[in-house]
Amino acid sequence: MIYLFYGTDSEKVRTKAFEWVAKARAKEPNLVYARISREELTDNALEDAALSGGLFVKRLLILIDDPFSNMRDFVNPSSDDGFTKSEHSVLDDHLDALATSDNAIIILAPKLASAKAKKIVAKAKVEYKYDKPFAREDARGFNSNLVNALAAKDCGKLWLEINRALRAGDAPEMLHGLLHWKARDIMEKGSRTWKPQESRQLSLALIALLQDSRRGSLDLSLSLEKFALSI
Repeated sequence: MIYLFYGTDSEKVRTKAFEWVAKARAKEPNLVYARISREELTDNALEDAALSGGLFVKRLLILIDDPFSNMRDFVNPSSDDGFTKSEHSVLDDHLDALATSDNAIIILAPKLASAKAKKIVAKAKVEYKYDKPFAREDARGFNSNLVNALAAKDCGKLWLEINRALRAGDAPEMLHGLLHWKARDIMEKGSRTWKPQESRQLSLALIALLQDSRRGSLDLSLSLEKFALSI
């Protein structure tokens, strides 16, 4: 089953998606939850998302975070659906399997192109769309203290904001999702503070952090604090 969260209000789309995940986990504690970032999307990962389950784990809760790039620079001449190279994702090839899966598949895709949105909405069980009011379309987008601290490479402020958010009850998975979103945003748009190679390493470090946490190396909350002090 696909639950699609999208719209031009990136901050609200993200907030609502993670709120939905938190409520679903509270309602059904036996759900096994995993977040898959765009860089982690593979045929095997999506096949597992659609088909995994078993005797002790009846259902999975999978959040696929921003699977489509916001970049629109190159056209893919071999694409039959007319999407640009950067708009095409391995996710397209698995939509049918995800839609018919017993698992809950949340696709979090802020600012999703309209043509792509229609394709996914047609297969989704429920869609949640959050657009900015027309008058705010040109306003600066997502601008929280957390992501601004990362953008400024201010390790002390980032550590403080992570702890404030955790004390306020924010899930560490949500904080990680915000930080990784900002890392990709820096990669795509460039930054005076982060050099291109540094921003790439930042994104990879966040992916590795989440993977290590899933393996039980270190609690995700502590991993985020350690990460903040390392930048």
